[in-house]
Amino acid sequence: MGKFFNSVGRIEYRPDAGPEDTLVYRHYNPSETVHGRTMEEWMRFSPCYFNMFRYFGTDDHYGNRFDGPHYPSWEDGSRSFSNYQRRMQAAFEFFGKLGVRFYSASDRDFAPEGESWEETCSMLEEATTMACNMQQQTGMRPLYFAADLFSHPRYMNGAATNPDSHVFAFACAQVKRAMDMAKRLQAEHFVFFHPRDGYQSPLQRQMYRDIQHMGHLYRMAVQYREKIGYKGHLLIQPKPMDPMRHQYECDAMSTMQLLRHFGMERHYKLYIKPAHSRMMNRPYHHDVHMASAFNMLGLIDAADSYPEVNGTSDICASNVRDATYVMKCYLEQSGMQYGYGGFNLGCRVRRESIEPRDMFHGMVLTMDTYARALKNAARMLSDGFFARNLQQRYISYKSGFGEKLDKGSTNFEECEAYVMKYGECQPQSSRHEHFDNMFNYYVYPSRQ
Repeated sequence: MGKFFNSVGRIEYRPDAGPEDTLVYRHYNPSETVHGRTMEEWMRFSPCYFNMFRYFGTDDHYGNRFDGPHYPSWEDGSRSFSNYQRRMQAAFEFFGKLGVRFYSASDRDFAPEGESWEETCSMLEEATTMACNMQQQTGMRPLYFAADLFSHPRYMNGAATNPDSHVFAFACAQVKRAMDMAKRLQAEHFVFFHPRDGYQSPLQRQMYRDIQHMGHLYRMAVQYREKIGYKGHLLIQPKPMDPMRHQYECDAMSTMQLLRHFGMERHYKLYIKPAHSRMMNRPYHHDVHMASAFNMLGLIDAADSYPEVNGTSDICASNVRDATYVMKCYLEQSGMQYGYGGFNLGCRVRRESIEPRDMFHGMVLTMDTYARALKNAARMLSDGFFARNLQQRYISYKSGFGEKLDKGSTNFEECEAYVMKYGECQPQSSRHEHFDNMFNYYVYPSRQ
């Protein structure tokens, strides 16, 4: 049964489970074929090491403090290397009982900071070897790996955008070591997440200089990736605010513009956390669609946030409707196009959830929510009603002068001549309610 979660067995698929059977999958069946691939191939679920094994009870998401009401059995409340090693053993047991093939982690998840850079690197080397051995035993590997450039106090004023060049250089050195680890661990992606690269007040910042320094970091990462022969993809996760008042990579569009400005767009894609769109009072699925529209969607985070809280809450996803919007977009771009794709389980249990099984309940809830959404979206695409109705909305661009507009092969003078010839436009209904009605048909089918 395992050493740390001996009250929980491997989570099984049981579609007939009752309402109190919350340690089984009712909808996620890894081997079930949906829209031409198995669920496991589509979803590539990956529990987040940080939120599951470095966050215990503190209301400060970015701290590394264990000041909650209860320690799990593997924790002694210290930052000792032995504590991190026990944590890794517990993590792999947890991942194994969920039945997933991937996990997601950062360098500081594996080992603490040492008294010197050399000591830190030595502990990371030993921890990476331990993780590689566990991966070999379990068949798992990281969906993504990252450098934690936010937890340590040195990054309180940012990492790449820090006004102190020494801190920027330290961040670069840390990314270098983390990329070495990612290669050894065979991580599918390497993620850049900079929640402290922003500003509290414009009086304290030279904004373009800050953003230019981020561009330098991304350029160096591309160069080093090629130098060491790392095959993983490079991803960036945008975030609007929290803990900074405003972050430079606040959403998909601003991040894509930053990459395009510095000529980096072909080297990177985006890791979108829909819950961050909620933080900007946008629909949950907004940035997923924006990134996908520009072929820049690389990875999705399945966590959610409380809509009434303007900050990171990382709750376990339970809104099937919102998840279906995300999955429809994901399937329309073929999910794992060019080797990208997957869903990081970046949610965390609440401070008051103190039993080890609560961690499983949260993961099962999120995985089942997205599995239901996958099946909903697959039916939408297979039936073709949305595609046909959407095509009808844009039918005026299919031929004639509309086709010229669509292809960008006309000018203002020709547009004016067209209007003079055909006169006033005839308003067309958006049929918003019709589309919502169709969507409900799939999200809440009467046959379920």
